[in-house]
Amino acid sequence: MKAQIYKITGEKSSEVELPFQFSEPVREDLIRRAALVIRAGQRQLYGTDPDAGTRQGRATSKRRHRYSTTYGRGWSRIRRKALMRRGTQFQWIGAFVANAVKGRAAFPPSAQRVFAQKLNKKENQKAIRSAIAATAILDLVSKKHTISGIKSLPIILETDFENLKKAKDVLAAFEKLGLSAELERCSEKRVRAGKGKKRGRKYVRKAGPLIIVSKECSLQKAADSLPGVETVSVKSLNAFLLSPGAQAGRLTIWTKGAIEVLGKERLFV
Repeated sequence: MKAQIYKITGEKSSEVELPFQFSEPVREDLIRRAALVIRAGQRQLYGTDPDAGTRQGRATSKRRHRYSTTYGRGWSRIRRKALMRRGTQFQWIGAFVANAVKGRAAFPPSAQRVFAQKLNKKENQKAIRSAIAATAILDLVSKKHTISGIKSLPIILETDFENLKKAKDVLAAFEKLGLSAELERCSEKRVRAGKGKKRGRKYVRKAGPLIIVSKECSLQKAADSLPGVETVSVKSLNAFLLSPGAQAGRLTIWTKGAIEVLGKERLFV
């Protein structure tokens, strides 16, 4: 199975033999499972202070001649806090218990809870190979991306693409490849539905093209400012990057060097 290599100017350069990872059968169930495991590991732990609401109360005696006793007042035996004292007379308010004002929470979330999940190593590798193969299927990619001007996948550029240092050069290369409509789709953002609006993540944006490079390079910083575009080294691929939202078929742009590393080092096997 061969694929076309393009220059940065959008012209055809040569052909390359695709590695065996692109021949893996697409298992959308495995891809979804592996992507959700990664997503679960990214979840931030949260919880209340274990001592919250338990610092102000103290045990009150029911004995008759004890100092600060609640004897004869007809009060339940709960911890209390003194609001006013005049000699041996006290005015109390309930404290510590869950049904008291500013008391502890009844069943608060615990910060010790573990959200991370585990996945078999071979299962994860098979899911990554399957997600790689899905990026070369036109029908799957066209469901989520605007690629009307593209006739074949995957898109492979010469290794010189990794040397670009400015975002405008990366944008010009995308436009020559016929991805202007895709970048316009990713530039739109909308207000998130739900409580996330109040937690510093008001807007959401659609996932755009994924650029896969052979090593750390200047392109990663140059493409960072383009909305929806992500850049990753081929050795750092995972199922969630290749299938955001746990749906297979992300539009990916490979460099020739990344394809060679994928096949030569037999990654994810």
